[in-house]
Amino acid sequence: MSNEKTIKSALISVFSKDGLAPIVKKLNEQGVTIYSTGGTEKFINDLGIDVVPVEEVTSYPSILGGRVKTLHPKVFGGILNRQNHEGDVAELAAYNIPQIDVVIVDLYPFEKTVASGASEQDIIEKIDIGGISLIRAAAKNFADVICVSSVDDYAEFLELISENNGSISEESRKRFAGKAFNVSSHYDTAIFNYFNKNHDEAVLKISEPKGKVLRYGENPHQRGFFFGDFDELFTKLHGKELSYNNLLDVDAAVNLMLEFKNDAPTFAILKHNNACGLAQRDTLHQAYLDALAGDPVSAFGGVLISNKEIDLATAEEIHKLFCEVVIAPSFASDALELLKGKKNRILLEIHDVEMPKTNVRSCLNGVLVQDRNNITDTIEGLKNVTDTNPTDNELEDLIFASKICKHTKSNTIVLAKNKQLCASGTGQTSRVDALEQAIHKAGTFKFDLNGAVMASDAFFPFPDCVEIAKNAGITAVIQPGGSIKDQLSIDYCNANNVAMVMTGTRHFKH
Repeated sequence: MSNEKTIKSALISVFSKDGLAPIVKKLNEQGVTIYSTGGTEKFINDLGIDVVPVEEVTSYPSILGGRVKTLHPKVFGGILNRQNHEGDVAELAAYNIPQIDVVIVDLYPFEKTVASGASEQDIIEKIDIGGISLIRAAAKNFADVICVSSVDDYAEFLELISENNGSISEESRKRFAGKAFNVSSHYDTAIFNYFNKNHDEAVLKISEPKGKVLRYGENPHQRGFFFGDFDELFTKLHGKELSYNNLLDVDAAVNLMLEFKNDAPTFAILKHNNACGLAQRDTLHQAYLDALAGDPVSAFGGVLISNKEIDLATAEEIHKLFCEVVIAPSFASDALELLKGKKNRILLEIHDVEMPKTNVRSCLNGVLVQDRNNITDTIEGLKNVTDTNPTDNELEDLIFASKICKHTKSNTIVLAKNKQLCASGTGQTSRVDALEQAIHKAGTFKFDLNGAVMASDAFFPFPDCVEIAKNAGITAVIQPGGSIKDQLSIDYCNANNVAMVMTGTRHFKH
């Protein structure tokens, strides 16, 4: 280990005291002079350990209600001086500035305060000034100083000083400096995004401090990473590590099932980000069976999701299927034990967490950002545009199909009947192709489309789709409308007793 330096003095000014006591005791054992402020100073005193108040160094008290404590040349000079620089050493002696070898800071919890719904005044007071300045100064001068910038690093720092009797290598100091600038940049990003929450400034700042390396990306020759707090959204109960493709499918599944969050028992099966089976029934067991019937071939290796607790009866059916992931708000204990019978099957318990309000994706040499598609079509929002009105059952099926359509790759057509997905045409280059694919698929799995409904993610530029649908047995259609030739589709429906409603909202998903 190169260029080791032994800690002789430490400045400690932290918000969280968790895990701090062992560090303070170890530093005291090693004869380190400890400087501190406010609540941290009291905490150290209460441990029976000598501590020098920063006010004794600066000859200034903590002022402005604690807003200014450490912001002083005698503090920052002690941190920023270059110990091998003759001029710096002379100035420290001339101005009676103490050398500081370690800075331990834990910042005010700005993000937690925002998330708590606190008042703006409370939020502003949680913008740390002194602490963030100490972090930047100590990290900049890692050649001589080690910066411990978060409670998350307390344990590692304690291990370092314990193993080497307070001697720290330059490699360790530089590594901790990297951690420190990660903390400071993330903190500033959170503050900016609070002030820019309405996107008044067309600026994108993203900081995800939690990340993990995946086995690979979409394919084995691509590297893959996930940045985000997965554990905030899920408790992983069993199974292998999630892959890049698993995570994309899980994302699609979660967003789709949010449409049915408070509905009757609903079960969905997804493959390659699209639903291949979905049904809503009086029992979850039946919902699963009818979802599986939608496409039992595609279900192989799929991602399964429920809006209710998975019981034993449902688990017994799931256990017969090879599937990658099963997601639910909870699992009955006997169901969980059964599903754990396949060692690689991933079981995720989803928490009640609000999803992000914006979608972000890379594009060309930049990034695209958009508002989340938070409009869900409702019966109350539909406009009947044909002489024939949908029946009550058809209205429910139309909304059911629309919810699925919203979460299926464009161009898409969704066919449904009795709150069961009969088939979808997904990601086609023409709407006619999407419809014909859906009809063919429904026929493959022996669905009777007489009395079924059709949902389209965008308008019909010609009446060909409603004609093909009518000939397949479709009796009601939901679409956004907006084509200059809407009337041609309406006229065809009127001439053939097909009900059609318009939503006024397009649901492209690219």
